[in-house]
Amino acid sequence: MQFHSRVLGCGAYLPERVVTNDELARKIDTSDAWIVERTGIRERRVAAPGERTSDLALAAARAAIAEAGIEAKAIDLVVLATTTPDDTFPATAARVQAALGIDRGAAYDVQAVCAGFIYALAAADNAIRLGQAKCALVIGAETFTRLLDWGDRNTCVLFGDGAGAVVLKSFPGAPGPKKRGVLSTHLHTDGRLYDLLYVDGGPSSNQTTGHVRMHGKEVFRHAVSKLADVVDEALAANKLKPGAVDWLVPHQANARIIDAMARKLGLGAERVIKTVARHANTSAASVPLALAEGVADGRIRPGQLLLLEAIGGGLAWGAALVRW
Repeated sequence: MQFHSRVLGCGAYLPERVVTNDELARKIDTSDAWIVERTGIRERRVAAPGERTSDLALAAARAAIAEAGIEAKAIDLVVLATTTPDDTFPATAARVQAALGIDRGAAYDVQAVCAGFIYALAAADNAIRLGQAKCALVIGAETFTRLLDWGDRNTCVLFGDGAGAVVLKSFPGAPGPKKRGVLSTHLHTDGRLYDLLYVDGGPSSNQTTGHVRMHGKEVFRHAVSKLADVVDEALAANKLKPGAVDWLVPHQANARIIDAMARKLGLGAERVIKTVARHANTSAASVPLALAEGVADGRIRPGQLLLLEAIGGGLAWGAALVRW
């Protein structure tokens, strides 16, 4: 028997503390105008001292579960995308699973940096299609600001903290373009580009957490071309034209990249979910945060076609088509 996954609910969580561009400009050589012109970012959220990635993930998960109208114990798979786990091991997903009172199934982390949520969604969707899970919780959560060198104006202005989550449920039948649910997911990595965006630390190198290092112009160049290719791949796999897309829900890294993808699809700004100005780049959390906002304010409605896409360190990138 064949199965497909549908999104039952989504949720989000943002830390309380807001850090504006003007606040950063008092500490480093930058300005609100400089940051907005190059990135579209005006502010970001920063996790409180002692607030862990699992805390953010748990809050978003509970919101998604509540919207889905299910009991947490119905979930038999937790996939958590993060670059900033609570500990080196075990998986932060295991801590979230326990906090939700789930005592069955599997829970694990996925590490694909900013593309992490797309990778986690693909893993959960594949498990449901194979009959290995019936109800999955997919989370993107980051305390990314803890990886920043606050003296590096090229990187510290770009990132923020947050979490978003969705609940997927198994339904009988194969997925199809007109059927609600996850239509397809498409993943890619090119490890030859590893050094374009990375953190210079880790347990097996120098046993430090390290800081984000990025070759911004090169990342931008690859982002535009690779996201365009994977979007074409997703549409072709489902025999759909760009005009069929109701909403672009992109990774919120840079307003210029988002605008370039919208032009590629022929979508006006009114059909793009854009949160980068207020959230900055929340890495694996950015796509589900944008998704949750679009659902909460009523823009995203049942039956509409959503295109999710993201690219991050690795370089890793991917896209998913979802009929809401």
